[in-house]
Amino acid sequence: MKMKNVLIILLLTLNALVVAAQEDHSQFIEGPFATPQDVTLTCLGCHDGVDTAIMKTRHWNWKGNEFATPGGGKAWLGKQNLINNFCIAVPSNWPRCTSCHISYGWKDISFDFTDSKNIDCLVCHDQTGTYLKTPTGAGMPDPKVDLLKVAQSVGKTRIANCAACHFNGGGGTGVKHGDMDASLLHPTPEIDVHMGQYNFTCASCHAGEHHQILGASHGSSVAGANHIACVDCHSKTVHEMKILNDHIKTVACETCHIPAFARQEPTKTWWDWSTAGQDKVAQKDEYGMETYNKMKGDFVWEKNVIPTYRWYNGKTRYYQMGEKLNPGENLILNRLEGEISDAHSKITPFKLMKGKQIYDEKLKYLIIPKLFGEKGYWKTYDWDEASRIGMETVNLEYSGVFAFVSTEMYWPINHMVVPAEKALSCDDCHGHNKATRLNWKALGYEGDPLKTGSRRQ
Repeated sequence: MKMKNVLIILLLTLNALVVAAQEDHSQFIEGPFATPQDVTLTCLGCHDGVDTAIMKTRHWNWKGNEFATPGGGKAWLGKQNLINNFCIAVPSNWPRCTSCHISYGWKDISFDFTDSKNIDCLVCHDQTGTYLKTPTGAGMPDPKVDLLKVAQSVGKTRIANCAACHFNGGGGTGVKHGDMDASLLHPTPEIDVHMGQYNFTCASCHAGEHHQILGASHGSSVAGANHIACVDCHSKTVHEMKILNDHIKTVACETCHIPAFARQEPTKTWWDWSTAGQDKVAQKDEYGMETYNKMKGDFVWEKNVIPTYRWYNGKTRYYQMGEKLNPGENLILNRLEGEISDAHSKITPFKLMKGKQIYDEKLKYLIIPKLFGEKGYWKTYDWDEASRIGMETVNLEYSGVFAFVSTEMYWPINHMVVPAEKALSCDDCHGHNKATRLNWKALGYEGDPLKTGSRRQ
């Protein structure tokens, strides 16, 4: 084992010991607490300045790095204004979506991002395992939560803290992120070698200074910023064989070391909103997952999924609200930048999410419908009214004529790294007598480069 890797393991072990010996807050915190905001004010009484730091983060603002637009202006993208092909968009649906925000009370567009008392310290630092947010409550905790008990328990973040939101994106475990689901709460090394064998937590890789969460989000990848790379910790010569180390120039580490995702729990790979509202009998698939829901339409779930491979240089071009589309083509909601001739690009694994979602047939752009709450589609099953209300919220015209368009979205695969002996072998991509997982011609090669001798120039 390389000396650098040994040092990493030792440091992580020491970190685990520090976490185990963390400060007992029960001696400092007294109740009772009438509101969760009272808990936050108590936290800030000792942790001076933490609120200022948090309110500068992407985690709080749901905004990515500012970037230059083709017209010479400046813009930003983030969860606040991006469109996906799961529950579509946050605007007009705040109380449901913001139940997974690190705040209290973000129920509409008037939410004050400068009010520090609405920072939810407990969702990230609870150690009791009893803290829950109301799923439709704009980030407010479940009334049954014992705020004093939770506040007295706080400590370093654990996997379960992050999992409450990040493993359940899209409405349930594994729905959105095929490489993050409940199997990572207590994983075996075969599910994730970092967490299962070396006791990594999410914070082992993602904790930055001043509450800045490391790792690229949709918003920051527009600018190609905040990426975490395996070689940040591992040497570029980590393999004993030179030919494997040479692959790092053109192949992302995850490509070989995450041969499949959703290996224990299924993930959603198709969502057809055009069939919602019908009184069809709901069926379940071989995994026991629902394949139709009147509120949401038809679904397809998959398990042990081989990733989709694309050249990627760390930058992504996103569809933006009001942008024109061609209904005769699949609309790619996040177009990956990178190609074989780009020295900064690597063959990288993704979950490809496909579906159908509502768009304005006359004005030729996607519609942001109001799904949740009073007059939302989930109550009325009226796409026209839901579209009108949603588009008013984002100040875009709605023609009154809607249809559905096919969309695709790429989700990066970074977790569920397998032990080295279970990584892909040469034969998986360069097999002589079997079909391989890589489509070499689609990636820009003449064929398998091992056979043709072609290389990236």
